[in-house]
Amino acid sequence: MASKSSEYYKKNPEARKKKNSYNKKYHATPERRKYRSELNKENRRRGTYGNGDGKDVSHKKGGGTTIERAKTNRARQGAGGKAKKK
Repeated sequence: MASKSSEYYKKNPEARKKKNSYNKKYHATPERRKYRSELNKENRRRGTYGNGDGKDVSHKKGGGTTIERAKTNRARQGAGGKAKKK
């Protein structure tokens, strides 16, 4: 079953276009690129980058990182869309 938001964007192509435009700009910012770069570097260092094991480097509350399932890591969002670190 698809989420409410995915159903909404399927039915509203203009809204989807606007959202994709925003996301493209947001993820191209220096902060996001640096963030992504650091995660990729850590994944490579730990030997989990690109090997198909389904693992991901996840941020912890204290600022450190740990390895966990990519599905669990990427699905973690708190109430109201606030990120909740482990």
